[in-house]
Amino acid sequence: NILLFIVFLYSIAKEDAAKFDSTSYYFLLNTSFSLLDLAMGIDVQAIERALLSGKWDEHLDDTSSVAVSLAKDVVNGAFRDTLTSPRSREIFTVNQTQTDLHNRPLSEWFSHVVLSEDAPADEELVHLILAVACLQSFVQINWTGPDLGFDLSEVIPISLGNAGDAGFDVLHAKAIGELAYGGEPAYHLARFPELLWLAKRLLEGPYKNCITFPWWRLRAWSIHLQVLDEAVAPPQDVLTSLEPLVHQLSSHPDLAGGVILEQGLLEHYLGNDKSAARYFTQAAETMGLAYELSGALGKRTKFQENDITQLVLLAESRDRGENASQPNEDSGSANNGSYNSNNANPRVPNTLALNDDTLLEETKFTLTSAASSGSRLGHLNPSSQPALHPLDQCVLLSLCLNVRNTSPNHGLTGEQMSAYVARVISHPRNWTVHTMALLLRSRLESNRTRTVERSTLQLQALIDQMPTSDSPVTERLLHVYSMPLPSKWEIEKELAARYLSIGVVKSALEIFERLEMWEDVVKCWGSLERRDKGITIVRDLLEGRISEADLVIARGKSATERRRRAFDAAREAKRS
Repeated sequence: NILLFIVFLYSIAKEDAAKFDSTSYYFLLNTSFSLLDLAMGIDVQAIERALLSGKWDEHLDDTSSVAVSLAKDVVNGAFRDTLTSPRSREIFTVNQTQTDLHNRPLSEWFSHVVLSEDAPADEELVHLILAVACLQSFVQINWTGPDLGFDLSEVIPISLGNAGDAGFDVLHAKAIGELAYGGEPAYHLARFPELLWLAKRLLEGPYKNCITFPWWRLRAWSIHLQVLDEAVAPPQDVLTSLEPLVHQLSSHPDLAGGVILEQGLLEHYLGNDKSAARYFTQAAETMGLAYELSGALGKRTKFQENDITQLVLLAESRDRGENASQPNEDSGSANNGSYNSNNANPRVPNTLALNDDTLLEETKFTLTSAASSGSRLGHLNPSSQPALHPLDQCVLLSLCLNVRNTSPNHGLTGEQMSAYVARVISHPRNWTVHTMALLLRSRLESNRTRTVERSTLQLQALIDQMPTSDSPVTERLLHVYSMPLPSKWEIEKELAARYLSIGVVKSALEIFERLEMWEDVVKCWGSLERRDKGITIVRDLLEGRISEADLVIARGKSATERRRRAFDAAREAKRS
């Protein structure tokens, strides 16, 4: 009877789609597929929520399914177990029947990655889970750390004749080449670009049962744009396909707000600052975050006698219940799985002290209320504000960057941004969120003589802590899509530029050479008064015989001429 009712609903939705508005149409479809999942014993939407929230629902263990097992591994951060499972290796098997794969696009290498039109719900769910695992693994190794602990050969069964590792060299070069988009090349030293390519390919669908796949597709595109030299506008439906999802999640403020926030971040990457600001403001309203810039009397130096008005950001999260770490109807967020308001000792990166003989570590407010009257946040004590939910902290960090993007570059802009950052740093709640806050503070302090030293040392400390295991992988990845956290190579590039600005040229040179950022290498040789070295690099760039960095010398002596041509062609745009 259930199956007959499903067929009836699906037929109505399919044949009479033109008679329904989009909300009714999606309701009928989702009702049909939810009943189908119930009949099959697989709660697809519960698994989707678990993938987003990073918290496994133990009730799902009652269902014996390959999809459930794979999803649980992904939620627990065991990406190796997911990507090396028999089912995933079957999907990732390289099509050995095609001859001369070296000259064929990757779509012809992997013939089982794209879903068929009539794929059942469990098969569709497996593809979504594997897409999430690939994307999360790529982000872990290139954004948050630590290393994955497995090699690509364990994930992709490949055997191109007797070429040995040559098959993976060709696969890497092709992935970098095919990730180029809109005329912009992908960064050639990104690790495991094959995983990003597979994630995007898996998310092409067609998906009929998994309602959150447009969200993961948005995330994959956001990461992809950050791999390119310059961000390029993605297909228009990346954003428009999310509109029904936002409407469906309207009863879950954190979920709906999370989607809106990440839409704003995509606009931020594209430089559409006004549109991004609207999304950020809407996300704050949807999640119930109250915030405002105000003034309060206080001191900023150790020897200051008179209190003066200091800029302060007042902010308060909505009440999510006594224990926000437990999932419920209003806190099933993609970004609130590990939050606990009672967690006094979260595992976060070290916050370096200023240790200045004049400046205080933080502004010392002397009044228990802000200067503005009639404010809905006037009851907050500026020196003792309540802890914010991590997702709300992400919104504030995004708004902070938007202040910079939409304001002139002067001291007042820096003061406004500092107020946002200080509000987040005051209550560490998540490793990645705190990393982003410290990174923003480091940028703001880089132009002041009394803070430039801490700025540089803090940036170096953030890089040094990425490969460590001082926090779980699940915690690091929980909020990574909800803030504009740069990739590892971008942070290293920023550190090298900071070294160069304070005269530590040799350290900057080493980083730029390792990252193969040759224009900056030439600048460093110029600063060291070795113009001859810079001229040699420019000539090598023009003639295509640049000295390779240690990380990519593996193209090396035993490589065949075909492999060299394929590798160099994918990197030609970086040289020119």
